[in-house]
Amino acid sequence: MNYERVIHMLKEAGNAVREKVYASLQSSSVEQLSRVHAEKSEDTIYTIDREVEEVLVPVLAKYADELGGIVLLAEGIGEDEGGIVLPEKYDRHNAKLRLIIDPIDGTRGIMYNKRAAFYLAGAAPNKGDQTSLLDIEAAVMVELPTTKQFKSDTLWAIRNKGCFGETNNLLTGETAPVAIKPSGAKTIIGGFAQLARFFPPGRDILSRIEDELIQTLVPSNPGGKALVFEDQYISSGGQLYEMLMGHDRFVADVRGLLYAHLKSQGKEAGHVCHPYDVCAHLIGTEAGMIITNGHGDALQAPMDLNSEINWIGYANREIEREVKPILMTLLKKYDLIR
Repeated sequence: MNYERVIHMLKEAGNAVREKVYASLQSSSVEQLSRVHAEKSEDTIYTIDREVEEVLVPVLAKYADELGGIVLLAEGIGEDEGGIVLPEKYDRHNAKLRLIIDPIDGTRGIMYNKRAAFYLAGAAPNKGDQTSLLDIEAAVMVELPTTKQFKSDTLWAIRNKGCFGETNNLLTGETAPVAIKPSGAKTIIGGFAQLARFFPPGRDILSRIEDELIQTLVPSNPGGKALVFEDQYISSGGQLYEMLMGHDRFVADVRGLLYAHLKSQGKEAGHVCHPYDVCAHLIGTEAGMIITNGHGDALQAPMDLNSEINWIGYANREIEREVKPILMTLLKKYDLIR
């Protein structure tokens, strides 16, 4: 498979989504964009989500035959969980390429024009239902800016070939290289680090884990200094981006583990992370980040729309060595893992 060509296609599709979202923000009201279009098993689909299908699918269809057929799994696109096949002469079994895409990761932030969202895409050889996140060979993420921004970053990676990035000036059309450089700090103390807890329920448990993690690292803080800063970015792509840019040093999204624990007690669960939310995480591993599942192992999961994902990202090996043993102990203490 020519993954350089796949990257070209995914970037073009991401640019089309960016242009559509940027134009919608300028021409539509918050009430229009935040209207619920459909409630699907994978997530709530808002009007702004639905609008991008008309620009995304035609770009992919243009390249599909050349690439040997595409099975497209994308949040909000298609009427069933098996996705769609491009072009129609192929079926799910003989198409060569399998794509998983989140056209807008961070819908809740961008539809209110609050904070940038991200287009996320991952490509893997099609192994049918056996295809997993570990099979992803190429990934792209495109920043979907608010109307106050005039620059947008595009990042991409091919397995074992590194990661790359460029900044696009939306006013002039000019592009320039952007450095992808996760933090080289040896500790999370003094930097941004957080457990994702932007959706209830169970935020009290996650807060206690986070507090105890920091207290274990710094048992005494008589001066009351701000030891660690947090940024609850309601976008898995946004969290990845902040780590790739060296802004954040550690992120853990273990909502799936938390909600499984709550359900075991007869309590209600909440919204979790799905495979399309982490389909561009290859960029992080190619940049030298360490990304695991909630148990500290490889981020392995079916390449589908509904599986529950837990993921933990460390900016580098030193951060992993500092945080991981404590975090795993605390997850066990609060019965999130056994």
